[in-house]
Parts: sequence; C-alpha cells; structure tokens
Amino acid sequence: MLLAGGFVLAALYRDAALKSLDQDLDVVAETVIAALAGDADGAVSVTSQPNDPRFARALSGRYWAVIGSAPGPGARVLAQSRSVWDASLPLSREARSAVLATPGQSVSDQGLGPNDEPVRLRAIAVRLPDRDTPVIVIAAADITPALDAARRFNTTLTVALAVLGCGLAVAVALQVRVGLAPLRRMEADVAAVRRGRRARLEGAYPLEVAALARELNQLLDHSRDVVERARAHVGNLAHALKTPISVLMNEAPQGETGFPDVVRRQAEAMRRAVDHYLKRAAAAARAEALGASTPAVSVLNDLARTLGRLYASEGVQVRVEDCVAAEFRGERQDLEEMIGNLLENACKYGGGLVEARILRTPGEEPQLEVVVEDDGPGISAQQRPAALKRGCGWMKRRAAPASALRSLMTSRAPMAGRLC
Repeated sequence: MLLAGGFVLAALYRDAALKSLDQDLDVVAETVIAALAGDADGAVSVTSQPNDPRFARALSGRYWAVIGSAPGPGARVLAQSRSVWDASLPLSREARSAVLATPGQSVSDQGLGPNDEPVRLRAIAVRLPDRDTPVIVIAAADITPALDAARRFNTTLTVALAVLGCGLAVAVALQVRVGLAPLRRMEADVAAVRRGRRARLEGAYPLEVAALARELNQLLDHSRDVVERARAHVGNLAHALKTPISVLMNEAPQGETGFPDVVRRQAEAMRRAVDHYLKRAAAAARAEALGASTPAVSVLNDLARTLGRLYASEGVQVRVEDCVAAEFRGERQDLEEMIGNLLENACKYGGGLVEARILRTPGEEPQLEVVVEDDGPGISAQQRPAALKRGCGWMKRRAAPASALRSLMTSRAPMAGRLC
C-alpha cells in the first residue's frame, strides 16, 4: 500500500507541477494576444512585451513567438521574444493540427528549445481582423526546473514512506508481541498443566482469551471426572469378580489332582489377573490424568533410606548418587511402587552394595530414567527372556531389576527405564 501510494503521489505531484506551468504559459500567451496588432499588408506586431525580464534575455528558458498558420511562407515567424534569439520554437505537426482545429483553446506540446533544453509549449490559434488566416501564439518554458522539483519531491517522499514503513513494521511487531502475550502466557500455563505443575489455568486473562481459559478449565475438570469414573468402574468390576472367585476357591474340594485342583488353580489365576489389571488400570488412569506431578529425587531418597535401615542387619548398603532434579508425571504411590520394587530386589539378591540414581533423557520431551545397580551375580542372557514374562515362577524366586521395571512399564506409566 505504501509503494502504490508513493507512485500515485509522485504522479499527482508531477501532473500538478506541469499544470501549474501550463497555467503560467497560458497567461503569457494571453498577454501576447492582447498586444497583437495587424496592418493592411498582413504584418503582425506586438505592441507591448510581457513583464518577465527573462523574455528579453537570450536563451533564458522563457520564450514566446507568433507564427503564421498557412503552409509554406505563411508559416513564417511573425514575431518572437528576444530570448528565442536566432532559433525557433518547436511545434509538432500534430500539435499544429490540434491548435488549428480548436481555435481559442490552448494545446500542450513538448520538444527541444532554442538552447537544446526540454521545453513545455502552449499554443493558441487566434484570428486577427486584417488577416485571412489565423496566427498561432506560442508560449514556452524550460521544463527542467519543474522536473527537478518533482525529483526532489520523489526523493523526499521515498525517504518519508520508508521511515513510515519501518515505523509501521515496528508498530505491528510490538502490537503482535504485546497483543499475543496473553496467548503465550496461556501456552506456558497449559504446558505447566500437562507437566503436572498445576491443576488448572489460573490468573486473569484478557477478555478475548478469558472464555478460552474457562473452556480449558472445564475440559480439565471433565477429564478428571471421566478418569475418576473409569477408575470407579474398574474397581467395582474387580471387586465384583473377586467374590465369585473366592467362593469358587473355598467351595472346591481339597484335592491334589483332578477337577478340584483345576478349579483352584484356575481361580487363583483369575484372582491374580484381576489384581494385576486392577492395579494397571488405576496406574494408567492416574498417569493419564493431567496435573499430577511428583519429585522423583525425593521418592528415591526416602526409599533408599527406608530400605537401608531395613536391610542394614544383612550388611546391605543403599547409596543414592548425584541425581538431576526431575518430575514424575504421575502420583507418588505409583513411582514408589516401581522404584521400591527395583531397590528391594537389589537389596534381596545383590551382593550387599546397591547404587541408584535418576537421570533425564535429552530432547524436547525428556523422560525420567531410573538406574539401579547392584553387585550381585545377575542373570545370564539365556534367562532374560524368561525373566521378562509376567507370572514366571523363576522370576518370583529371584526377581531381577530389569524384569521388574519392564513388567511395571506395561502399565503405561510415563517413565523410561534403563538398568545395569
């Protein structure tokens, strides 16, 4: 818009400058016409000169002349200002035809003047009483000053529009930065809710985004309600299944083989499955709920201190190395269960020294990394596939940290683990 406006203003100024020059030339031509006089022999004279002294100075850039309209000798110069000197004013054939076709009206033309400068001409055809053919009165002026003024105006206009454009760009940038600041603050608040640092969008928002903040808070409340209802339904289902399973186990005859043994073993398997999926559903619901956050280092220190005292009589030492400050996106009891299983296995089956630390993986979405090391014999590469199977009897007798974490990670808790 500024560029288009600049072109329009430059064109308007140039047209205005040329129009002002044409008006001055029309005044000169009318002054010469008023002073024209003719005789019976057809001679033409000018009784008084225009007052501008430039018409009396040779090649001054201001000129006037009276020429005949007839072809041949009749087109000769009848009178002219001294400034023309020994040259003549250029009038194109098209302009001559237009002047003769519209007597009494001025016609504009351009050409090279007596001093080879670009000149602007205004020509008018008038008829004198003692002449059969009209004469053409021409007033001309050097157009260079008008063009120079237009160029100076264009330069000033360009600088002004450039400064204005830079100012507008800065103003728009500031407006966008200030105007969108509430949205950036809302973005940070939503990220804090997603990371569990807060439960709702708090604070005063401008009118334009306050409604959005209210809707987001209502969506968070609805999400929590849905999670709570899901947890309640899963709990109700699990408890509803536990009672029939207990009845089956109690009513089954005591026997080591046959149908009673099959009933007891299958009922026990169903009970383990119900307990497992109940815990898994509860953990998943807590993990998916927004707003839950737990400091991982605090949980690790508390568990290490507790287990260190518990196994101190067996010569077990539990050490916590330097840990990074990391937040677990979930509830404290889930993290305590996962890390507690790892540390307890290391204390039970290790060689007496247990080291633990917490790391954070790099990237835009960092993950919590728990590393538990012990000096026990470990398990062989051939035994690892069996250790990763849920409900493995060998695993119950000698659980390994890696297998414990892998089985817990199937609950979709927001945590990544690497154990050595």
